[in-house]
Amino acid sequence: MKVTKFGGSSLANAFQIQKVCDIVLSDDSRRIMVVSAPGKRTKDDTKVTDLLIAVAEARLSGRDYSKELSAVLARYIEIADELNIQKVIPSIEEKLIRICKADFKDNVTYTDSVKAMGEDCCAQLVAYHLNAAGHPAKYCDPWEYGLFLEHDAAGKAVILDESYDNLSRLKEETDTINVFPGFYGYSKNKEIITFSRGGSDITGSILAAAVDAEVYENWTDVDNVFAVNPNIVKNPFPITEITYDEMRELSYAGFTVLHEEAIYPVFSHSIPLNIKNTNNPSAKGTWIVAKRTHFDSLVTGIAGESGFATVTVNKYLMNHQVGFLASLLGIFADEGIAIDHIPSGIDTVTIVLRKKYFTKEKEDVIVRRIEAELGAKCSVEHDLAIVMIVGQAMANSVGIMARAASALSNAGINLRIVNQGASEISMMFGLSESYCSYAVRVLYKELFRY
Repeated sequence: MKVTKFGGSSLANAFQIQKVCDIVLSDDSRRIMVVSAPGKRTKDDTKVTDLLIAVAEARLSGRDYSKELSAVLARYIEIADELNIQKVIPSIEEKLIRICKADFKDNVTYTDSVKAMGEDCCAQLVAYHLNAAGHPAKYCDPWEYGLFLEHDAAGKAVILDESYDNLSRLKEETDTINVFPGFYGYSKNKEIITFSRGGSDITGSILAAAVDAEVYENWTDVDNVFAVNPNIVKNPFPITEITYDEMRELSYAGFTVLHEEAIYPVFSHSIPLNIKNTNNPSAKGTWIVAKRTHFDSLVTGIAGESGFATVTVNKYLMNHQVGFLASLLGIFADEGIAIDHIPSGIDTVTIVLRKKYFTKEKEDVIVRRIEAELGAKCSVEHDLAIVMIVGQAMANSVGIMARAASALSNAGINLRIVNQGASEISMMFGLSESYCSYAVRVLYKELFRY
């Protein structure tokens, strides 16, 4: 059994949806398909998820949201008209209106429930279209199939272990195509919880693990994962094979072709993941596997992402104080802040974290506690970007760090942080946000010699 996930660009209109259905029907082992919300039809278009966010924002601000809601419905009506399945619209409209006008306890829960309707309505529509064309299919409600989530301390959606057993019954349902909405699940109290943007990748990975799939196919709009973002470097080097660990590092640092949290479920079950192009299904795509059989280049990929901050803590003889680091990390844990990197010296330690979780209120509390409880000096910087060089082959090579640092230096880029991962498959450079894309181009030119 194969699990197939299709992104928003693959479902943007009726023509794309027909492509998706043709792909699924071309292989009898594709019995589970996960769908995103319809994406942009043109470069200047608006994704359905963003239209739904506008609905939620309008209602939460106390405004009439009928115009925003009509814009969402118009997208599904257009698709249904072109596929000649207008009869599906009343059920989509009924659920969408019910969710949008429902009572709610807080803004986050309400926004989650509204955003999730992009995937939910799309799953209903795709299942109806397949049935109308004579191919048995059904919409799978995440609540009925037991996809249960909860929020962790940082507010991220995490799956409950029991969900895998609940969802495993899908492996027995081989007489129909099961169309599952991505991006969301339910709390045990039947509240909708969404993953972060791009979270349909995670849903597909969870389902692949639950049914012990032969392969998890993630269909998007590119033939391959590339060694660098093609919006930064023209015609970048294509990656044909990459390990779970390498992909995890690159996704973390800004690769948008796959959500960084989608790796673990398939990794834990050793299920290969194949990135493929809906618009060119014959292309082999990129395989993400446990162990590579060949290497196209010494460096697998380079990625960069802005949006980080640093908290630098200084205290003389810090290295002699037993439990200092544990106490420092405990302060961040108390405030629910996840830590990304911890480069350190004998009297200095720097905490690298994401700005979106590091609010001004939390910053004030953390700095005050560090200075009062640990007797240390503390400074904060907010404009940090992280650039990662990733490659499994680097572990057995000499000189990559020297070449990279020299290239950045010659380009006039000041490095604030340099850190090599313990696994030796990645190198991290911290630098000013304004240099992020430039640094990626410089490193690509040096390490791929274009």
